[in-house]
Amino acid sequence: MTTGMRKIGLLGGMSWESSALYYTVLNEAVRERLGGYHSARVVMSSVDFAEVEAMQAAGDWESAGALLAAEAAALQAAGAECLVLCTNTMHKVADAIEAATDVPLLHIVDVTATAIRAAGLSRVALLGTRFTMEQAFVRDRLASQGVEALVPVGEDLELVHAVIYDELVHGVVRAESRAAYVDVVERLVAAGAEGVILGCTEIELLLRPEDVDVPVFATTRLHALAALDFALG
Repeated sequence: MTTGMRKIGLLGGMSWESSALYYTVLNEAVRERLGGYHSARVVMSSVDFAEVEAMQAAGDWESAGALLAAEAAALQAAGAECLVLCTNTMHKVADAIEAATDVPLLHIVDVTATAIRAAGLSRVALLGTRFTMEQAFVRDRLASQGVEALVPVGEDLELVHAVIYDELVHGVVRAESRAAYVDVVERLVAAGAEGVILGCTEIELLLRPEDVDVPVFATTRLHALAALDFALG
């Protein structure tokens, strides 16, 4: 029996902790929707995050884009019918990936904006890496779809970034860091945020919907489920 399921190309490893979450969410959702012995049709390229992190730190986005574009082209050659870049930050180089491939890249910001609008919200907090929070590539794309993003400032911004790179990408999840994130979210809610985007794929390892009093938009889960909708559609 064939389901006609299309093959999803996962471009991961940034970090592998969150890429594993993509794989888990995809397969659990296939099991829920199709039952039986069904699992997701996936081909994955998992890069060495040390190389990518060094490019991030150096601001060498051109080299990072070239690296990921080559990996994406290899995924397409391996039969991927859509591409899922398993990281928020590296959507900064989405254009390079799209230029190197012919199959759809399911953009994580578009998926997230759709969910926010469906919830009837228009102003949300955005947590992520320093690159995602400080640079405009996520906020501008959200704004083009009617969503305003409020980001932490000063020590709050530094804390959110540091927890990702010093703890979460290494699989370290600390209750103290969760409490600190909750405090950051509460300050952004006080400034007018109606919800919060977990705009780094690793943050879902730390902050849970029940931890805060506003709707949570978990980009990894939203992104993975959108890929499954495509694969089954």
